[in-house]
Amino acid sequence: MTPPSASRIPKLRWRIGGLIGAGVLINYFDRISLSVAAPQLQAEFGLTSADMGILFSAFFWSYAMLQIPAGLILDRLGVTRIGRWGAFLWGIATALTACAGGFAGIFMARVLLGIAEAPSFPANSKATGYWFPRTERAMSTALFDAAAKFSNVIGVPLVAFAVVTLGWRWGFAIVSGLSFAYFVAFYFIYRDPSAHPGLSQQEHQFIKDNGATPEGHLSANPAGMLAYLLGNRKIWGLSIGFAAYGYCFYLFLTWLPGYLVQTMHMSILKSAGYAAIPWAFATLSDLLVGGWLIDHLIAKGHDETRVRKSVLLGGMFCGLAVFGATTTTDPTIAIIWISIALSGLAAAAPVGWSLPSLIAPKGGVGAVGGIMNFANNMMGAAAPIVTGYIVGSTNSFSMAFMVAGVVLLVGMAAFVFLLGPIKAIPDLAE
Repeated sequence: MTPPSASRIPKLRWRIGGLIGAGVLINYFDRISLSVAAPQLQAEFGLTSADMGILFSAFFWSYAMLQIPAGLILDRLGVTRIGRWGAFLWGIATALTACAGGFAGIFMARVLLGIAEAPSFPANSKATGYWFPRTERAMSTALFDAAAKFSNVIGVPLVAFAVVTLGWRWGFAIVSGLSFAYFVAFYFIYRDPSAHPGLSQQEHQFIKDNGATPEGHLSANPAGMLAYLLGNRKIWGLSIGFAAYGYCFYLFLTWLPGYLVQTMHMSILKSAGYAAIPWAFATLSDLLVGGWLIDHLIAKGHDETRVRKSVLLGGMFCGLAVFGATTTTDPTIAIIWISIALSGLAAAAPVGWSLPSLIAPKGGVGAVGGIMNFANNMMGAAAPIVTGYIVGSTNSFSMAFMVAGVVLLVGMAAFVFLLGPIKAIPDLAE
């Protein structure tokens, strides 16, 4: 339990958490820009729903395929160096999208964006492990995960306004400028705790004494670490379960504006306003349930595995509300069902992202995060394509939402039967 004197400990770690959250907010602006600009892109370049599904997925193919290599490299080179290069390349990729002349140019720019952002979430998970004690891990993880949801609350209207008033190219140009601004902030502010000149000895000792991931444990055998992890049942349970979350999350991230335009016959600006509603509820759920409530219950002495897994499975169960959206053509009712689904998934997400730093063996946090996010984003690549083809062939989103619900059920089974207790995997013998 965190000692009573914790309230008097300096709070630099929370400023670092805020910086990481700001980075996620901006890199999700990068991701959602294409969804908002999709109607204009379809009109200008004559693209079909299937074409848009491929463009939506282009980011995820490179992003997913590089998750495991990025995690292993991260474990060797560290958060500071990899985080700087990644943030710089986000801005380049989004600027290239603004200059694209058609399908091929947009596709290649999105592939580059996936490469640039590949280390982001494993790096965030590793950084929070270094910077936060175990009793603050849920809230610190929720800070950056909630930013992914909140990006849709402010990012979708912002990009939609730019797209409608200035054209789709300016939507990407504005986001590119924000990406470069974050690169500058990260370059000057972020360091690991042992190298940060602004971290007091008191706060550093508090972080280390209360279960932070130790720095300096590097895997001398990345291939051996990867093989070791892939042979562990916990890793498979975590990866399959989080992949199911990813399928539903990325379906809504890429197709929710299109769903509201096509099925509910809204304008781009109106759809942006409606789409912000479920993401606002998801942001609150992420912070209050996936973050504060978990840390509060664990600090009160409740069993850590029971608390985390209850929120994980309860959130996934709420995600099944996606089935409800198949039963209505009323936009208000549909948004209510989608809000319930996304709020549940948002509560579960910080649990998933806290697990690499909680179950990984020494020197393997980046690798575990990479494996988990590879599975997550392979489904992120599949969801836009599958949805695009289903919508194109049925002219309806109902079957697409049904598929998402079935995928969630599979993920819940993996969390129940494969993940097991939330405790560290034994270290790999070097």
